[in-house]
Amino acid sequence: MTENPEEKPEEVKEKGEKRKKDEKGVFSLYKIEKDQVVRLRPTCERCGPGYFMADHGDRYTCGHCGFTRYKPSSPENSK
Repeated sequence: MTENPEEKPEEVKEKGEKRKKDEKGVFSLYKIEKDQVVRLRPTCERCGPGYFMADHGDRYTCGHCGFTRYKPSSPENSK
């Protein structure tokens, strides 16, 4: 009749509200200026058109092949 210390009563945790994520998709890759569509991110040099590179602050990276292109450093940051 003694409780086993290894057996603890299960606690029921309440799930908090989930934070709504920002919308991603085509809207974040293109911008419309006048009558033209402008790409906001560069395409991968290895994979060709259709594969956009991810923006990581100081570099662009292709998620398909792993190619990385570093952004040119500004003279303000090198001092």
